[in-house]
Amino acid sequence: MPFVARRKETARLRELHAERKHALILGPAGVGKSALIAHLRDSLGLLISPKSEHWGRICGSLEPQLGLEAADLKLLQRKQRVREALRGAGRTVVFDGVGWTTPKLSSFFERIAEGAPVWICARSEHAWDIGHFWPMLVRFARVELHPFRRSETQELVEAAVKAALIPPEAATIVEWLHRSSAGSPLVLRALFEELAAGNHNLSSPYALRRLDLDRRIHELFPLA
Repeated sequence: MPFVARRKETARLRELHAERKHALILGPAGVGKSALIAHLRDSLGLLISPKSEHWGRICGSLEPQLGLEAADLKLLQRKQRVREALRGAGRTVVFDGVGWTTPKLSSFFERIAEGAPVWICARSEHAWDIGHFWPMLVRFARVELHPFRRSETQELVEAAVKAALIPPEAATIVEWLHRSSAGSPLVLRALFEELAAGNHNLSSPYALRRLDLDRRIHELFPLA
């Protein structure tokens, strides 16, 4: 899906990266935190852990990026190896999908932050949601993402039409797309996938109801 809008947030993160500062990227599920990070990944040389809720996934995603070959090591050894490599690399590391942090996971993030810029992507900054890392957040600059405004939804629709990802007729239902998605880029993407399938005649009075119903069915049953 084309990356649009988020100009203020993108500029702020580029500024924080240049200053080698820590960042807390906040926003509800589906608002586009991961998409924003992916957009900046290559230009800023970010190291990214897409799923950061437990050690296995963190190590599994960061090891290849750090040039660490798979080895017959225990998880504790892998964790220590990744931690030292991150601190030595000096690159900004992004922990996406952070939820409740245990004392050990919080300590891991804190140790990394001592030697490299750390960005945390989370849905909430409250202690009861983010867990034991909460006291550390005073050291983090806050960057918050909100659902798209109507103009931003229109910008995304126009970009998707221009890229031939969805039919041109989609430009006539921008208002409905924005209202049905509540400005959520994730829901918009799902609606775009339904439009791209070409199964909906938008001139039909029942097309929009069926479009949203199909989106909901495929959300619950991806193989349907």
